[in-house]
Amino acid sequence: MRRLLISTGEVSGDLQGGLLVKALREEAQARQLELDVVALGGQRMRQAGATLLADTTAMGAIGLWEALPLVLPTLKVQRQVNRWLQEASPDAVVLIDYMGANVNLGLKVKRRLPKTPIFYYIAPQEWAFRIGEGGSTRLIGFTDRILAIFPEEARFYAARGAEVTWVGHPLLDTLTQLPSRQEAREQLGLKQGERLLLLFPASRKQELRYLLPDLAQAAAELQRRCPGLQVVVPAGQASFEPVLRELLEQAGVQARVIPAREADQLRPVLCAAADLALNKSGTVNLELALRGVPQVVVYRVSRPTAWVAKHLFRFHVDHISPVNLVLEERLVPELLQDEMTPDSVVQAALPLLNDAQARGAVADGYQRLRQRLGEPGVTRRAAAAILDALPER
Repeated sequence: MRRLLISTGEVSGDLQGGLLVKALREEAQARQLELDVVALGGQRMRQAGATLLADTTAMGAIGLWEALPLVLPTLKVQRQVNRWLQEASPDAVVLIDYMGANVNLGLKVKRRLPKTPIFYYIAPQEWAFRIGEGGSTRLIGFTDRILAIFPEEARFYAARGAEVTWVGHPLLDTLTQLPSRQEAREQLGLKQGERLLLLFPASRKQELRYLLPDLAQAAAELQRRCPGLQVVVPAGQASFEPVLRELLEQAGVQARVIPAREADQLRPVLCAAADLALNKSGTVNLELALRGVPQVVVYRVSRPTAWVAKHLFRFHVDHISPVNLVLEERLVPELLQDEMTPDSVVQAALPLLNDAQARGAVADGYQRLRQRLGEPGVTRRAAAAILDALPER
């Protein structure tokens, strides 16, 4: 029996972790290898076959003050991990995104178990987001191999001395057997002439506060200007559902909130039927792009966090959406901090709803994006690289 420890946090990390756990089990079965996967993650990883050491899906925040409420829960998880490492010696450790906690864990494992291979899959986007004169590369010191999902990520880390394998983006593996637009519209009960607007406002609790009110007001205005516009909001977490309903109702939006337990299964249908999405910056941007949905991307943190990032850490980024980062151009609109208002979101959204030329330009850009993300079979390639590196027994 071989044992792996996989560590991630937040909803998006759990999604990618679930896909990797499934691929690892399939690859192990093909090799007739008994495999035990222990995880820091969430229900998607548990459903894929991992034993959950702790649920970390709610432990994500961007910003100094925003992270303060998570200090005690994080310390509790760290104690659980310390106890587990004292009792069990994993054959390999896989870290998925979740930079702060995973860097600490990687350093700890390297000190205690120096011969245990450590993989970083979906590494922090240091190649895109610069602090000061350049990105921090602390993870190179303890990581045996980086499994890169972006070409530029692979080049960035390889140039700094890391062992890197470019596997491609795992969302490519989710694009099989997509429903047609007509089938999706029929499944959702959309009538002739009705259009569908998706809202993806939050995978972290702080994003409900900073993003949802303006997005809800923008959606309400778009409904007033575009008769027959239907609004659907998949909940990122079950705890978000009452807040979503309350704030949407306050803004005057006629919207359907999809419960978190149903959202994953319905996402391909929603994307196939959608005419536009208003969403936070993150992995969801790539998901929408790969499924052909025009989008407006927004993000905001607290004013103190924004000031510290700009003036003390000299944080700089040319683009924030992964779509624009990969293409190195502003294909989809981005509205950040004070640029994000209900009116600015509406003004960015209307051409993508009503102008065929604007929609066509986005569709062309999405085709170029897909060509840069590799080929399907990503998670099996990542799983094979991990199992290939397990030490002999």
